[in-house]
Amino acid sequence: MARKYQTVDFSGKLILLGTGTSVGVPAIGCGCDVCTSPDPRNYRTRCSVIFGLPEGNLLIDTPPDLRQQLLREKIGIVHAVAYTHEHADHIFGLDDLRLFQFYLNHSVPLYCEELVEQRIRHSFDYAFTKTEHTHVGATPALTFHRITTEPFQVLGSRVQPIRLQHGPRFVTLGFRIGNIAYCTDTNEIPTESWPLLEGLDVLILDALRHKPHATHFGLQEAVDVARRVGARQTYFTHVSHDLEYLATSESLPDGMELAYDGLQLPLS
Repeated sequence: MARKYQTVDFSGKLILLGTGTSVGVPAIGCGCDVCTSPDPRNYRTRCSVIFGLPEGNLLIDTPPDLRQQLLREKIGIVHAVAYTHEHADHIFGLDDLRLFQFYLNHSVPLYCEELVEQRIRHSFDYAFTKTEHTHVGATPALTFHRITTEPFQVLGSRVQPIRLQHGPRFVTLGFRIGNIAYCTDTNEIPTESWPLLEGLDVLILDALRHKPHATHFGLQEAVDVARRVGARQTYFTHVSHDLEYLATSESLPDGMELAYDGLQLPLS
């Protein structure tokens, strides 16, 4: 009998699956006003977005909260994944891809840089062993596709990677599809990347907290970047419990606000 999967058609849309920092919000053991807030927009799972492209759903990153994110938004299938970088809060939900090999009838394509592939192969070594598996589906079936900062095609769309600096030691990739760009985990836009952010309708940008951070934009730094980019609308993501949704959004300039889990945006 053919397998069925539950899904909601969101082609032509982007959904922010998670908008929180690496520990999520609420943070374990924290009793601050944001972590105990009744406003669901202050509940932030680890960062990820999904694009409903012409030929399927492109997921950006596989955070530890991936399963609950896909169930919450009724996203029945992931057709491909692209990775921003190799940190734990962006890759450690990868095992939740195991089911999709049955729906796709082939392995899940992963688009990433070499360092990300190395980290995945090391952290999920059981998926790549030559030892025969006990049964089909015991491990995720994956196929790597190496990307650089050059544009690539996936699921009927052109994806433009954007080099970002993530503190003094790490680099990440943002992604632009059409006139929407997703740029998490960064505190510096390299000179060569600014032209790739021109003419945006929507910018989704890292803004961790009020104060600057060693590897993330502080809120005012992110506002300054957003002003320079000049997108019609900017949403700030990778947000910690330092920023309460409503009060922070009301304090921001016109055309800027905090993102929240489940926010849907049209793809231009």
